[in-house]
Amino acid sequence: MRSLTKQRNAYWPPVTPYQEGDTSLTINPAVRVMGVTNVTPDSFSDGGRWSAPADALAHARRLISDGADMIDVGGESTRPGADPVPEAEEIARVVPLIRALAEETDVPISIDTMKPAVARAAMAAGATLWNDVTALRYAPDALDTAAELGCDVVLMHMQGDPRTMQAEPHYDDVAGEVADFLAARAEAAVAAGVARARIWLDPGVGFGKHMTQHNLPLLARLDQVVAIGFPVLLGVSRKSFIGAVDGGGRPPEARLGGSIAAALAGAAAGVAAVRVHDVRETVQALRVWTAIQAAR
Repeated sequence: MRSLTKQRNAYWPPVTPYQEGDTSLTINPAVRVMGVTNVTPDSFSDGGRWSAPADALAHARRLISDGADMIDVGGESTRPGADPVPEAEEIARVVPLIRALAEETDVPISIDTMKPAVARAAMAAGATLWNDVTALRYAPDALDTAAELGCDVVLMHMQGDPRTMQAEPHYDDVAGEVADFLAARAEAAVAAGVARARIWLDPGVGFGKHMTQHNLPLLARLDQVVAIGFPVLLGVSRKSFIGAVDGGGRPPEARLGGSIAAALAGAAAGVAAVRVHDVRETVQALRVWTAIQAAR
């Protein structure tokens, strides 16, 4: 099995811990871009566009050509209110695309799933990263499966589940609670046998969080998540809070400017990677931002 960790360590510098009282920016000069390919009929942004295998493969190739460092493949929508997908159907959606990509590119492939059986099938097809919105809590054997597979894992924070998460989210201290949860899940993964160097964290913007009351303070204090000491993957692309801030209720495909602004805020906080739909534009923005920081 190809090691995403080896590839990642080659271009991700160590995370710079946040120091209390330090007012300078925590700069990560090598923020990487994960391109999204959803082979689903109901994802919030691009549901149904890449359901056909040939269309999905062409889209993933286009993302790689646009500069994606990784491709994230999802076969089950996790948008608010989404219905679960049977395990066998999810496997049938994602495995052909992962296998085709793995045969023609060395770009790391991520599987976006909460189900251990789907992750296992994806790794057998060529994926190297398990991106789990439940932080390996969905199934009793999830932690053990991750340790057995030896893959990189993304542990994401989510209050509730996709069907109910936006009903009544509540936090007293959203950034602190998210950081505490992720730190605990990382230690649980290590205790189960997952190598510490293979763990990523995702604050879960938009997952069980009010559009502006929770998402904005969380983004403003991302340094608390970065300070835990693991690479952070940030997913803010096209999310609803952008439309709420913009005030126009714009549809997902009209949220590019806000997506880039949020991604750059993540870069300033020290995230290792951003998960996006619009790869070319995000890559360009990060290159210019990084060049400006280097010129300081």
